[in-house]
Amino acid sequence: MDNEFIAELLLREAESAEGHREKAFRRAAHAAFMWPVEASELAAAGRSLTELPAIGPSLARHLHGWLETPPPVEKPPPIRREFLTLAKARKVLEKQPAWSRQLRGDLQMHTEWSDGATTVAEMAAGGIERNYQYIAITDHTKGLKIAGGLDEKRLAQQGREIVRLNKRLAKEGTDFKVLRSAEMNLSPDGEGDMNSAAMGQLDLVLGCFHSALRRTEDQTGRYIAGLRNPDIQILGHPQTRVYNRREGLHCDWSRVFAEGARLDKAVEIDGDPNRQDLRVSLLKLARREGIRISLGTDAHHPDELAYMELSLAAALTAKIPAERIVNFMPLEELTSWIARVRAKAGTRPKSR
Repeated sequence: MDNEFIAELLLREAESAEGHREKAFRRAAHAAFMWPVEASELAAAGRSLTELPAIGPSLARHLHGWLETPPPVEKPPPIRREFLTLAKARKVLEKQPAWSRQLRGDLQMHTEWSDGATTVAEMAAGGIERNYQYIAITDHTKGLKIAGGLDEKRLAQQGREIVRLNKRLAKEGTDFKVLRSAEMNLSPDGEGDMNSAAMGQLDLVLGCFHSALRRTEDQTGRYIAGLRNPDIQILGHPQTRVYNRREGLHCDWSRVFAEGARLDKAVEIDGDPNRQDLRVSLLKLARREGIRISLGTDAHHPDELAYMELSLAAALTAKIPAERIVNFMPLEELTSWIARVRAKAGTRPKSR
């Protein structure tokens, strides 16, 4: 009985609980995805289950009971399927340690400029500590007011701060660069909310959908339009799913990935435990169509840079070729790819 199974049991308990007990079960269910070890292995070693985040004595008794006599449970509903736990991700990565060593950086994270918790410099320090060559600061843009999105003026101010930081790091002899980037808000028609000239000044642009995310009809046209937006190079958290809250949009994924491959753009694996977007089954389709893959943690604090293990494990499980992962590129190669994508996007193709 692994942590994913335990998380499902905890959520089902929450459905019949009330008040603080319901909150405790739900909190533990979400925490289970980032437990560093399997609860079953911890118990087998004679250690207390209260070592696990969000597990107190009462919940520990529940877990012990389930471990001793695993209860039957139905397959999780689609809204909770294909989510890796950290414990499982680490086992996947341990089998091929050379895989993770190819990683050069993280291409999605946020700072206090929008809805993050810390400064650009603190996120950079987190990247340096992880031996990265680069990170991309991708704060939200103005269309996402709830997240404190940046308009063109504030984005330029942030850019100047990043330039100063990069100069300081270079002066100190630190081989590391912070990329001036943004997570540009895309409308359901694939249009961005920022001036193209401002986007062209950045090192990298992610495009993401943040509205009309519960539509059930086919959204292939939306994705094709988003990928064809000339300002973006990466389509971030494409499926738009959130664990136990939103299943995400539906489309002809093979056609979408094929169009992205034609444009030489990338789609993202967002490593946030509650997103894990794209899921592994869709990544297998992406592999077949030959599209590039970007890895991002969507971190809002340096501690969350650890989510990269989930992105790496998902890519490895789906057998994505290393040469298709843009974060495996050295900085010079990454910037060359971005330049080629921008050159290719000089004219937007007509919709088909």
